[in-house]
Amino acid sequence: MSGSKEDSRRASSDWRDFFWNPRTHELLGRTATSWGLVLLFYLIFYLFLAGMFALTMYIMLLTLDDYKPTWQDRLVTPGMMIRPKGDQLEIRYSVSDTESWDGFVQNLNTFLSTYNDSHQVQLNDDCPPDQYFIQEDSGEVRNNPKRSCQFNRTMLGDCSGLEDRFYGYSRAQPCILIKLNRVIGMLPGKDGQSPYVTCGAKKEDSEKIGPLAYFPVNGTFNLMYYPYYGKKAQVNYTQPLVAVKFLNASLNTDINVECKVTSNTLLAGSERDKFAGRVSFKLRVDQQTQ
Repeated sequence: MSGSKEDSRRASSDWRDFFWNPRTHELLGRTATSWGLVLLFYLIFYLFLAGMFALTMYIMLLTLDDYKPTWQDRLVTPGMMIRPKGDQLEIRYSVSDTESWDGFVQNLNTFLSTYNDSHQVQLNDDCPPDQYFIQEDSGEVRNNPKRSCQFNRTMLGDCSGLEDRFYGYSRAQPCILIKLNRVIGMLPGKDGQSPYVTCGAKKEDSEKIGPLAYFPVNGTFNLMYYPYYGKKAQVNYTQPLVAVKFLNASLNTDINVECKVTSNTLLAGSERDKFAGRVSFKLRVDQQTQ
């Protein structure tokens, strides 16, 4: 029994001596000099790593351009998006319930505020249509800020919100705005042929969609709005839009709609990338029957 207590005291003494040995002045088995050398080594090591990281970042930043990406994926076809987006790309409302479509109207009003003709005239140029608005740099001298072409709200006709402030939602003839995602330097057409948008219902809903009206005429993204030079170089760029008005869509039923862009330079989207050059959404317009 006494031997067990002696062993316990000896083990406790050894542990205390390891933590702090008053005879050798060692902490955790190392003297102050030894600990100083260890800390100095890790300080130098981590300072070296930090310096290498900073140098690498500095060299990488030297290769970047403030106005356009140094490396850019070669997109086959850019994506598309609609306004208003609705909930998960669903435009669902009841004609008789103004609250169900008032949010869509407010969304369009806000989105189109920068397209007002008075705003466009002040900021952008009246460009000749059906040709690219090329603005080359002169060697190392940048031609910035680059000018942009006007896209006036009145070009959207019945879907401008000027002739009908409810964009057709109050009459079961809703308007949907379509835009092509921005890609720096993209040239979406040739031989004066602008890309254009077509919309249609998917097979099971082909008889429900009814006739459509496009604004501007033929639903084109005119070539004069390209190429896009980037947000920093082309600060007043106004993205072209195409408006689609559903003139006689079937009521009280879901309609699966797909809109796609057609161009003689952009490849058609594939089944592997269902968002390339197209956008799909669901439309439902409810109306109480008498």
